[in-house]
Amino acid sequence: MNSRRNFVKKTTLAGAGLSILPNISLGSESVGSDQKLKLAFIGVGLRGTNHLHNALNRKDITIEAICDIDPERIKVALKMIDEAGFAKPKVFGSSEYDYRNLLDAANIDAVIIATPWLWHTRMAVDAMKAGKYTGLEVSAANTLEECWDLVNTHEATGSHLMILENVNYRRDVLAVLNMVKQNVFGETVHFRCGYQHDLRGVLFNDGKTAYGKGAEFGEQGISESKWRTPHNLLRNADVYPTHGVGPIAAMCDINRGNRFVSMTSHATKSRGLHNYIVDTAGGDHPNAKLNFKIGDVITTTIETAKGETIIVTHDCSLPRPYSLGFRVQGVKGLWEVDGNRIYVEGKSKPHRWDTADDWMKQYDHPLWQKYGELANGAGHGGMDFFVLNAFVESAKQNIAPPMDAYDAAAWSAITPLSELSIENNGEPQDFPDFTRGNWIKNKPYNWMKDTY
Repeated sequence: MNSRRNFVKKTTLAGAGLSILPNISLGSESVGSDQKLKLAFIGVGLRGTNHLHNALNRKDITIEAICDIDPERIKVALKMIDEAGFAKPKVFGSSEYDYRNLLDAANIDAVIIATPWLWHTRMAVDAMKAGKYTGLEVSAANTLEECWDLVNTHEATGSHLMILENVNYRRDVLAVLNMVKQNVFGETVHFRCGYQHDLRGVLFNDGKTAYGKGAEFGEQGISESKWRTPHNLLRNADVYPTHGVGPIAAMCDINRGNRFVSMTSHATKSRGLHNYIVDTAGGDHPNAKLNFKIGDVITTTIETAKGETIIVTHDCSLPRPYSLGFRVQGVKGLWEVDGNRIYVEGKSKPHRWDTADDWMKQYDHPLWQKYGELANGAGHGGMDFFVLNAFVESAKQNIAPPMDAYDAAAWSAITPLSELSIENNGEPQDFPDFTRGNWIKNKPYNWMKDTY
C-alpha cells in the first residue's frame, strides 16, 4: 500500500488537454512515463480482450500481468499487447487460483476482472484485500452474501471497487440523464428497463465457435455457453439485471440520497430454451430432456425510498429484437427508448410524441461532445471507452469511482432477491441497505462533468 500511496501522490489528472482526434491516445499529455497506472487483467476472454484493446490505446498505463486458464486466450492477449508496442506482461493461469499469485505482485496498481460470474466476487474480494484498485465486470455478485462480501471487504481494506457497467455511458442514456438533471421531465415518478436480448445463439453453440449454431453448453460448449447457460438451467431469477438498472439507479441517485427499498418478481413458464434445442438439434438430443428453470420473461418491480417504481424485465429466451426497454417518466413528461420518442408537456404537441433525435442532440452529454470521435471505435457503440476511462482515471487518483462497491451490491442483489420472490409466489423482498444508512447523507455523484 505504500507504493500505492506514492503512486497516487505522483499522479496527475489525465485528459485535460486531450484532442478528440481518433489517433491521439488518452492520457498522452499529462502522465509521465514514471507515473503510469500499472494494470493487470484477470480473464482475457472476449470481454476481457475488449477492455484490453481499449487499454492499449492509452499512454498512461502499462500492462503488467494477464491471467487466464485458457492458453488460447493468453496467446490472443499477448499478440494484441505485442502489436500495440507494449512490453510483454507476466502470465498467470496454471490453475484456477493462480490469479492470487498475480495479486501478490507489488508492481500492480489495479486489476480488471472479466471472468465467469461465479468467480466475480471471490476474485474481487481477493483483489481488494491485496490492495488493488478493482474493476469488476457485471453482474458483480450472485448471492446476498456475496453482495455483502463486496461491501464489507471495501470497508475493511479501503480498496475501491468499480462495477464496469458500460450502459451507464451509452449516448442516449447520458443524454436522458442530462435531461433528468436539468428537470426536463420534472420530478421523476416511474422507470422501466431490463435486458431484452435473444441469447439463444449465445447460450448454445456447436462447441467450436462462440456464437455458432448448435445446442451444446457446459462442458460440451465453448465461450459463454460453457459457464453462462447453467445459470439458466438451475436458477429462476433475473440473472443479469445491471445493464438496465444501472443507468436508472444513476438517474434516481440510488445510494446517494435515495435507495432501493423493496421488490417483487414474477416469472412466466419456461419454453424458449427447450424449443430452441428441439428446433436446432431435434427432440432426441440429450439437452432436450433438461428442464430449464429460468422463466422466459421475468418481471421485477422495485420501490425506492423516494416513492418511485422501477420495472425491470429479463427476456432472453425467446425470439425478439434487442432492447433495454428504457422508460423515464416524470410529472412533466417521459422518454421511451422503444419508438425513439419523447413527450414533454408544454413543449410537445398535446398528446403527440416527439421523435427523440432533436432532444438527444440538444442534451448530448459533455463526455460525448468531448470524446465522441475517440469513443466510436471502442466497442458497444463507444460505451466501453467511457467505462474504461472512468476506471483508469479513478484508479490513478485512488478515489471512489462513479459506480462503487455499494452500487455493485445493490444492483446485483436483484438476482437473489428475484429468485426468493419468484419462489414464494411474488412475495415482497426487502432490499438490504448496503450503505448502512449513509445513503441519507451521501451526495449524488457528479455525472455531468466532462472528464470521466
